[in-house]
Amino acid sequence: MNESFDKDFSNHTPMMQQYLKLKAQHPEILLFYRMGDFYELFYDDAKRASQLLDISLTKRGASAGEPIPMAGIPHHAVENYLAKLVNQGESVAICEQIGDPATSKGPVERKVVRIVTPGTISDEALLQERQDNLLAAIWQDGKGYGYATLDISSGRFRLSEPADRETMAAELQRTNPAELLYAEDFAEMALIEGRRGLRRRPLWEFEIDTARQQLNLQFGTRDLVGFGVENASRGLCAAGCLLQYVKDTQRTSLPHIRSITMERQQDSIIMDAATRRNLEITQNLAGGVENTLAAVLDCTVTPMGSRMLKRWLHMPVRNTDILRERQQTIGALQDTVSEL
Repeated sequence: MNESFDKDFSNHTPMMQQYLKLKAQHPEILLFYRMGDFYELFYDDAKRASQLLDISLTKRGASAGEPIPMAGIPHHAVENYLAKLVNQGESVAICEQIGDPATSKGPVERKVVRIVTPGTISDEALLQERQDNLLAAIWQDGKGYGYATLDISSGRFRLSEPADRETMAAELQRTNPAELLYAEDFAEMALIEGRRGLRRRPLWEFEIDTARQQLNLQFGTRDLVGFGVENASRGLCAAGCLLQYVKDTQRTSLPHIRSITMERQQDSIIMDAATRRNLEITQNLAGGVENTLAAVLDCTVTPMGSRMLKRWLHMPVRNTDILRERQQTIGALQDTVSEL
């Protein structure tokens, strides 16, 4: 059965009617449908999951006169399977039983309680703790690009406005997002083709007025002047889409996302994509991490420190005041340790 099924589900069994209605709300991603101690996948989802996860593809009876392809995973091992899927750039809608089987007439009530995507995961079991896991959005108009990134675990929210294609390409390589949102009419597909976790989004999510409203609501502010981004219209378009996507997938409040910061090109040394690649900062030419600059310098104790060091290496600052401030901070910490 193809997923482009007719919205009339009356020929199916009550349980499959429930499944198909939920699946119709999430046609482009896998749906984990809770049944007892297992999450089940049906039809095209089952076939795809069996290949991605190397699990058995079976059949479950019939519905509407056709056998139902099925694959399943035990609920207690779901985090392991989710990790495998997000590492391959896949997204998953988690559908749980919310009704009481003892009182339900017909199928137990179910609903999608969360959507796990490569750029919005926050569970430690799914993350590589010493690497940033970023959700990003890109926008383009006649004057240049808008680009926004969010680390949903820490709430670190950044935007920038690359002036040309080369600078935008360098930003994509520097940040290496796990998931990238782009407008349905995005003109520079060659710039992002081949990247992992690409998500096509409707144009209205990039509207500037909608973006300002969303951001002010999130931060509890009347305007964005205090963040220094009020006039960054292209960057705000990207940031607005990103925030909308996070709300759609997380389905919960996000109080730790409290601010947004503008990253300006003049504040750091600009490196194009080829230079960054050849310097082997965090990835060697073979695609690994051995003997990279970060691997040699990273003596940090915590994962957070490791992630910060890598950001600093990828974005060397030009402002000597910031460099002196860092040196003084490190010096103060060293003095404190020696006193102890």
